[in-house]
Amino acid sequence: MGVVNTAGVRAEVEIRARADDRGGTALPVLEGRGPLAVRRTRGSGATAHVTLVGAMSGPHGGDHFTLRADVGAGARLRVGSAAATLALPGQHGGRARQTVRITVAAGGELHWLPEPLISVTGSELAVRTRVDLELGARLVLREELVLGRTREEPGRLTSRLTVRLDGRPVLDQELDCGAGAPGGWDGPAVLGGHRAVGQLVVCDPEFADTPAEPDASADGAAVLPLAGPAVLVTAVAPDALRLRRLLDRAPVSFAPASVSSGAASA
Repeated sequence: MGVVNTAGVRAEVEIRARADDRGGTALPVLEGRGPLAVRRTRGSGATAHVTLVGAMSGPHGGDHFTLRADVGAGARLRVGSAAATLALPGQHGGRARQTVRITVAAGGELHWLPEPLISVTGSELAVRTRVDLELGARLVLREELVLGRTREEPGRLTSRLTVRLDGRPVLDQELDCGAGAPGGWDGPAVLGGHRAVGQLVVCDPEFADTPAEPDASADGAAVLPLAGPAVLVTAVAPDALRLRRLLDRAPVSFAPASVSSGAASA
């Protein structure tokens, strides 16, 4: 069980996926400690499906949630969550933290597709996601942030995402928004008054031969090629439903079927 004290709750999830000898994916490690549980659900083909389940609300102020996923060569893993995550104020105050560490070996494939993270009034949460890929690895990673519940102002939310391929940076960016964030986060140069923001990162070696084309034709969404080879889709919207539609409909048809189908089925 999680340890509760004035520093908040500690929760950990660890997932290890490995190719088995039958053309599928085994999960030799699938563990959740504290208020986070992890369950294997029915997969498709060679892909193992895992769902994160929260046993309680949170993270609250002072909590620290850590999630680790390691995908071996030839393994295919899809990770989702049973419901949206609510960042809430804690009785002890202070900032909550959520740390995500992902590694994917050459020939491995990971679809990291959690439900949205909602920043509730009075909360303070820092999310730090780091992805390390070997050459030949494939990744589809979606992040959706909702600033406040219906008709409420958001708390403070800071999210930093770093993706590295063969030790070289592909993407390293941070968004700081909500109460107490530097001025301008809600202005036309950042969110433009919207309350939902998201991104979809797709990394695939086949982009080396078929690079992504920049695209800003959709209202609220843009496609940006990255060195790697990879592509970043970013979107802003008035609500979570519209945000998901923008990310799902992003023009990524140039991606190989194994990658674009993962994004489309999110």
